[in-house]
Amino acid sequence: MIRINKNISINETELSFKFIRSSGPGGQNVNKVATAVQLRFDIDSSKSITDDVRTRLKSFAGRKVTKDGILIIEANRFRTQEKNRRDAIARFISLIEKSSHQKKSRIKTNPSHASNQKRIETKKRLSEKKKMRRYSDQ
Repeated sequence: MIRINKNISINETELSFKFIRSSGPGGQNVNKVATAVQLRFDIDSSKSITDDVRTRLKSFAGRKVTKDGILIIEANRFRTQEKNRRDAIARFISLIEKSSHQKKSRIKTNPSHASNQKRIETKKRLSEKKKMRRYSDQ
């Protein structure tokens, strides 16, 4: 069981790993040993995440999600399979964590254009009224 936060925990059976040959560091070993890791997670059929998290996860993941709704994370940063596996899981956890937070709606701080125009119009009317009260020699 992978614990993301107090509300979300994902069963490890929902994740599948595929080990592939990677480019990068490793010398001649690169051609022989499958050290790169592909983590696959079916977003649509997962029972561990809510619908809100599911939609945010799809938007955050972008190109990492296939048309079938499967999230694929590739890790080939390290030379060993185990380190790459841990790296893929860490990236998966951070992605789920990021999508579990709901974006706060913006609180408008500036007055709207219409209210601004109304304020200026009333100021002009009041100014005209005061101009009419002034004494003039002419």
